[in-house]
Amino acid sequence: MCAWHTLPSVRAVSQTVPVGQGVPQSLWKLGRLNHVAIAVPDLEKATALYRDVLGAQVSATVPLPEHGVYTVFVELGNTKLELLHPLGEKSPIAGFLQKNKAGGMHHICIEVDDINAAIVDLKEKKIRLLSPEPRIGAHGKPVMFLHPKDCDGVLVEIEQA
Repeated sequence: MCAWHTLPSVRAVSQTVPVGQGVPQSLWKLGRLNHVAIAVPDLEKATALYRDVLGAQVSATVPLPEHGVYTVFVELGNTKLELLHPLGEKSPIAGFLQKNKAGGMHHICIEVDDINAAIVDLKEKKIRLLSPEPRIGAHGKPVMFLHPKDCDGVLVEIEQA
């Protein structure tokens, strides 16, 4: 007799709890993933990789001096990648690239339906914000960055949908 015939049968029990059960309704809702941002040391090379090698549609390079970055968006159908490159010596991306010479994932951006309500709620929940007020982001919409130490090590950007 094979060994597996002598083992007792084990039946897994799964309990499904409806999403949101027991969670109070919020005045704002988390939406879809808008983009994943990648800091790159060579913007032209990174743009060429996604455009010429992988065949993605990429945007023109856009300088955002108020954020200290150049951005290029790579369209992926269900979301985007944002390629970030330093603009100026005080760019937060310059500091990131000093620590991560090859570049790497910088942040994720998730849409919210009401950024002001989200900010109030997040402050009440002791999530630190990286600026006192929302700023206009690369899409021309208000954005706010949440402290990575309060978000499991991930820099999270929320953006008004």
